[in-house]
Formats: sequence, structure tokens, C-alpha cells
Amino acid sequence: MSDAKKPLLEVDGLQVQFTTQDGNVTAVHEASLSIGAGETLAIVGESGSGKSTTAMSVIGLLPGNGRVSSGSIRLDGEELVGASEAKMRSIRGRRIGLVPQDPMSNLNPVAKIG
Repeated sequence: MSDAKKPLLEVDGLQVQFTTQDGNVTAVHEASLSIGAGETLAIVGESGSGKSTTAMSVIGLLPGNGRVSSGSIRLDGEELVGASEAKMRSIRGRRIGLVPQDPMSNLNPVAKIG
């Protein structure tokens, strides 16, 4: 596949579970997406549908009781599921980022982000 057609980010069959006192809860079931270099993606859906959980999975910031139970997340061909925290810290903010749901309350409007 040529570099022009090669996805920069690929999420394939992502399943995310949270451990609760009542057992495991699946928050994301079989999510898949692909984004090329220079593209922008908006994840849209109902409240509680797994949008934020999907995004937090991609950047490796699930809470302690959450885990990717199956599927893959590849950034420029590199598998991120199971990557160490040190590896994810080296990627976040340099190679991948996230604009939160309410950017006006989470971002400084006078600071450059791009």
C-alpha cells in the first residue's frame, strides 16, 4: 500500500471493558476506524455510547478499572495495545492528541495547539 493510502491511525475490532463490583461491563464493542495523515475525525453518538472511552483507549488513558479486552490500535503501523506507559507518554502530545468534548473549558483559548 502506498504511503498516500496508508492509514496513520487504525482501530480494528476494539473492545473495552470496565471491572465493576458487579463484574465486567463492555463499554465499547467492536469499534473500528481508520484515519489518514492530515485527516480529522469526529466521533459522534448518543451520551454513553462509548465515544470518550474509544478516544481514551487510543491515547492510552483509560481509568484503572478499564482495559482494552480485544482488538488493535495501530499508529503508523505500530501496535499500541499493550504498550508500556513510558511508550505511550512518548507518543501523547507528540504524535497523537485529543481535543476533549468541551474544548472551551478544557483548552486555553489564547494558547496555540497546532
